[in-house]
Amino acid sequence: MPVIKRLVIAGLITVLVASCAKESPAPQDTGGSDGELIVQIASYDPFVGDEQRVILGLLTPDQLFVSYGTVDVEYFYLGTEQGEGTAQEGPTATGEFLAIPGEASAPADTTKPIVAPASRGRGVYATQVTFDRAGFWSAQVTANVDGGALSGNTVFEVHEKPVYPAVGDPAPKTENLTLTSKDAPEAAVDSRAAQGDIPDTELHRMTIADSIARKEPALVVFATPVYCVSRFCGPITDMVVGLAEKYSDRANFIHVEIWRNFENQVVNKGAADWVYPGDLTEPWVYLIGANGKIEARWDNVAIAEEIEPYLTKLPQL
Repeated sequence: MPVIKRLVIAGLITVLVASCAKESPAPQDTGGSDGELIVQIASYDPFVGDEQRVILGLLTPDQLFVSYGTVDVEYFYLGTEQGEGTAQEGPTATGEFLAIPGEASAPADTTKPIVAPASRGRGVYATQVTFDRAGFWSAQVTANVDGGALSGNTVFEVHEKPVYPAVGDPAPKTENLTLTSKDAPEAAVDSRAAQGDIPDTELHRMTIADSIARKEPALVVFATPVYCVSRFCGPITDMVVGLAEKYSDRANFIHVEIWRNFENQVVNKGAADWVYPGDLTEPWVYLIGANGKIEARWDNVAIAEEIEPYLTKLPQL
């Protein structure tokens, strides 16, 4: 049975706090302070080497979201053993807010962080970071909101190499299920078909293997709109549908459903090729170039504003 590694930002979040000696300014233990922030790593696959997007979810202890504006993030290297070693200064970054598509009505002023329920804003903060060592790292976050600064930290692991297909890798030539697949129920093509016909048919006409063979770029979303615990998969799939309507002359657009049979926990092979190397993670959005190599990837939370610059640079098909 697959182990599913999915972030549920709206629910209870477990916070790992570094218990290490200070060598230079180190992550502070915020437990019990009035300015406490619950910080959760929302990225699935931090690794050493390339600059990458690392996303963080922020909550207050009473389960309100910190949303909009920007936050300050300091990364610290903690060593190769969790909870041991000394904290060493790493990169600093500005976290830019990414709102979950279609989730809430934004306030009039989105330039500053606010503390609010999910109905007013739900999302994560994205930073661009390069990690130089494998092991355990901490992200120390400070958000300046009305009433003062809130701070908190989390601990996460950075791997020596990417666990999941990464930028520059040859894309797996996956024979994902499509509208013409004869050997699977419609719900295995898209879980929403359990309540009717397969929706968004433009995302279910082509396999990844076919797109690569045709030497055409493809934007691929791996998501299960019905069974996604984080509830991000439906909005993100809808976002990709919107991009397909605007950029169908630049790339092929493909949705790969995660589950062949959810009740029996059977994963579609087309999804397993990409998002099930050990833990099953979703949603993901991948951009495959005309040369068959991965040009970009977005895990967990993706918005059109991040993806569109890549699509606008593609030549017309």
